[in-house]
Amino acid sequence: MLLDRIQQPNDIKKIDRKDYDALAQEIREFLINKISVSGGHLGANLGTVELTMALHLSLNLPEDKIIWDVGHQSYTHKILTGRREGFDTLRKYGGLSGFPKRKESDCDCFDTGHSSTSISAGLGLVKAREITGGNNTVVSVIGDGSLTGGMAYEALNNASRMDSNFIIVLNDNNMSISENVGGVSKYLNTIRTTDGYISLRDGIYNSMLNKRYGDAVIGAVRRTKNVFKQMVIPGMFFEDMGITYLGPVDGHDIAAMERALKEAKRVNKAVLVHVITQKGRGFEPAIKHPARFHSAEPFDIKTGVPSKKKEKANYTDVFGTVMIKLATRNEKVVAITAAMPDGTGLKRFHNIFPDRFFDVGIAEQHAVTFAAGLAAGGLIPIVAVYSSFLQRAYDQVLHDVCIQNLPVVFAIDRAGLVGSDGETHQGIFDLSFLSSIPNMHIMAPKNKWELSDMMKFAVNFGAPIAVRYPRGQAYDELKEYRAPIELGKSEMIFEEKDIALLAVGSMVKTAVTVRKQLKDKGYKVTLVNARFVKPIDTDVIDYLEKKHTLLVTMEENVASGGYGEKVVDYVLENEIDVNVLPICIPDEYVEHGNVDLLKAEIGIDADTIVKKIEVWHKKK
Repeated sequence: MLLDRIQQPNDIKKIDRKDYDALAQEIREFLINKISVSGGHLGANLGTVELTMALHLSLNLPEDKIIWDVGHQSYTHKILTGRREGFDTLRKYGGLSGFPKRKESDCDCFDTGHSSTSISAGLGLVKAREITGGNNTVVSVIGDGSLTGGMAYEALNNASRMDSNFIIVLNDNNMSISENVGGVSKYLNTIRTTDGYISLRDGIYNSMLNKRYGDAVIGAVRRTKNVFKQMVIPGMFFEDMGITYLGPVDGHDIAAMERALKEAKRVNKAVLVHVITQKGRGFEPAIKHPARFHSAEPFDIKTGVPSKKKEKANYTDVFGTVMIKLATRNEKVVAITAAMPDGTGLKRFHNIFPDRFFDVGIAEQHAVTFAAGLAAGGLIPIVAVYSSFLQRAYDQVLHDVCIQNLPVVFAIDRAGLVGSDGETHQGIFDLSFLSSIPNMHIMAPKNKWELSDMMKFAVNFGAPIAVRYPRGQAYDELKEYRAPIELGKSEMIFEEKDIALLAVGSMVKTAVTVRKQLKDKGYKVTLVNARFVKPIDTDVIDYLEKKHTLLVTMEENVASGGYGEKVVDYVLENEIDVNVLPICIPDEYVEHGNVDLLKAEIGIDADTIVKKIEVWHKKK
């Protein structure tokens, strides 16, 4: 195998040019085989095999730098930098990350995980190179989807003022450029970036400068050239910003990519190389079903069907069903997503209510302020967003929604530990950053029925409110406990004495197990479904104090700013005679791995919680 000859960075340069296509095929087969077992981002990685090969052939790593936007397309990069053996542990605890990690390799120059950041990071590396006197090449690879994020344009605005080389590779897998435009553009770019053309252009400019009528002549030439370019070059948007545009280039033609990168390295300013690729290339199921193979579960290679059949609905499914019911009953209900209609469960909503569905692209900040505008206009907007992505719109939640006390509903999916995607995707901060905002209200359901009830409550609430729920299978126990939702009121599930478990959302399921284990050991245990994290139910704390010596708060959120901290503060401020044992995630980032394993590692699984309670009782 050709892959056996790639053991460290730059080994690809030892491969004979005639074998490049065979190597690309081996890489695709390797990725399909491994991801079918481990799961992972398949479609994006299959689409960037030749692009990655061309980058590694054109650069010298780790001296040269590649920043992968989001980073979900960096698997080939990992293979070509000597990490192929690690793919047996891909996205497993202690194993290879599914995203670039600086601590994993010197060839990963910047940790990524969220969208639209690569150009800003690349600019920083370029400026650092200039200040320290370096001469390495910096390349930011960004997808056309990531260009919907406003941060990318903020960076492009700054990049336009550069006077040293910075390469931006636009990986466009939308296939929207027609052949005739591409052919003319390719020809013009070849002329415009040759040494002869650049020398002629600079020579004419310098000779005319400071001559009589020179400025006028130069201006006329520029205007004429730009009119012609606007007719034939699709990249005039970038050109008008002051960024040299090259392309479009066939991203599956390694030789063409090498030529484009060679030309780009000669430009002493920011240059954008527009590359056309096919997402899922080489695997028909991934081409036909790009959403399914964006972040794929383990699957059967022959059919592309997930290996594990879904037996129960997950929380996202439940939310999607509830949304349709809410919109059917109330014509003011509208839905907003930031490029995640499938991931947030809004695909059916879109099909049924196309005029009340808004996909704003990868632009969470815009999504939230847009929702605020909809609310100010009399509608009831529901922003469906992953917990870790809502972090990007903190200012908009605070400034545009909550200051005005507008009735925007935040449906926060993937709240808590999400597992294999790691630090950048764990939804373990939303309780903290949302509860710090005045006028915000926060709920967390214990099971699928309560999610439905909470969404109905939220739609009729009339003020900013968030409903946060976890990734994965919806809990379908405790159906008989369905007390009406009241603002700031918890729900008593089992009432005894001595020890009280106050569990938030997904941790109610864990609390049921903890209670059973404790009762088997002879303890008396009360179980409370907290329901609200803001405002917390202070009445229930006052009530529990009479018959309990220990309150155990349980949440899938970091300690600082979480539910447990709020309970502790209330107990201390009011001198309540009860002890509090907060069970939460330590104030640290949690790496990738199986969720159950991660819970045990950080101490929020049932067995560990029972041990902590027993230790406390022995000390008492």
